[in-house]
Amino acid sequence: QVQLVESGGGLVQPGGSLRLSCVASGSLARLAVMGWYRQAPGAQRELVAVISSDGLTNYAASVNGRFTISRASANNTVYLRMDKLKPEDTAVYYCNAMHGSTFWGQGTQVTVSS
Repeated sequence: QVQLVESGGGLVQPGGSLRLSCVASGSLARLAVMGWYRQAPGAQRELVAVISSDGLTNYAASVNGRFTISRASANNTVYLRMDKLKPEDTAVYYCNAMHGSTFWGQGTQVTVSS
């Protein structure tokens, strides 16, 4: 089992930055592939970025070069640094963990607007 708690969302102007955090707990937390997904109103949930237990990363084309995913093994935390934010990045962002089963956090709202 993996429990996920996200934080760090909010309102930011276009071009600004935010950092999301996701604290993972449970027996599988250190082994899981971790990721961030997002869901905008009326749209399907989509992958933003993933990171493996040994640090390999993959990004959606729409965020590549602007977002950075990282994880700190010491405190089982996964981060999503978001730079050069655009209005189309507005969505609820969900932390995800996969190890056999799939686990989700409760989501955190990110709004990019002037």
